[in-house]
Amino acid sequence: MSLAPIVLFCYNRTQHLQRVVNSLLANVEASSSNLIIYSDGARQAKDEASVNEVRAYIHQISGFPSIRIVEQPINLGLAENVIRGVTEIVAQYGKVIVVEDDMEVAPYFLSFMNDALVRYENDDRVACICGYLYPVKKQLPDSFFIYGADCGAWGTWNKQWQLFEPDGKKILNIILQNKWTWRFNFDGSYPYIKMLEDQIAGRNNSWAVRWYGAAFIKNKLTLYPGKSLAQDIGWDNSGVHCASDDSHNVELYLERISVNEIPVEHNKRAYLAFKEFFISLNNWSRFKQIRKRFKRWVKYRFTGR
Repeated sequence: MSLAPIVLFCYNRTQHLQRVVNSLLANVEASSSNLIIYSDGARQAKDEASVNEVRAYIHQISGFPSIRIVEQPINLGLAENVIRGVTEIVAQYGKVIVVEDDMEVAPYFLSFMNDALVRYENDDRVACICGYLYPVKKQLPDSFFIYGADCGAWGTWNKQWQLFEPDGKKILNIILQNKWTWRFNFDGSYPYIKMLEDQIAGRNNSWAVRWYGAAFIKNKLTLYPGKSLAQDIGWDNSGVHCASDDSHNVELYLERISVNEIPVEHNKRAYLAFKEFFISLNNWSRFKQIRKRFKRWVKYRFTGR
């Protein structure tokens, strides 16, 4: 089996990146997987030292049959760096596994991703394979499908990535015209429309919401594992886009998950589990806002400031 290349996107967090690379190397398939690293340029002068530290580290990485490093001369930002990198590599190899510098993976992550990429390569209903599973409460099957596309340690094929629509306004117009807002927002449990509107208005630069939206309007599916094979270690206030937050923390699953024959259809039970998790996020967000206001009130009450 021809293994998919691993494309790794990084910026200025050396310690996070080292954890990610070490976790990839713990996968048996790493020794047969080509690694391509896209290092974004410094956004501000104060970031230059940390970007240079990352670049010094990535030139020392070994353990993969080949390592190609692309050092962007300027700061493209995460979205443009990902879009360009995935487009380039998936066109060259036909398929790709994408990991960012804050996604630590399990020892059987690459086996799951490669097995799924082979099994569903010619199934036009499937747009994406995702290795990260939200910390849901329900017990889920070994693998399952949910509509749309995802961005947490994921993979796809050239034909499916060609569906990616960089113009968020086109996606939004189709959703509004077809009255799909409620479903696009996971039955009102997550503000994806607001995220898309913010991307259009320039208030965020999310490539992920456009990837999700492009797959959604084409009625595509993403395959997930029933236990998480990746974890986001970036919710520690170290990233450009992530504040400190432990609501997405998961425990990595350390055993193999087989990609068995399952119905290629939207799994309603898994969808409900996702929805319940998103609702809990909203409740936690409201709680944090209330707590923050209360702390300000207490401070003012006792200090006058």
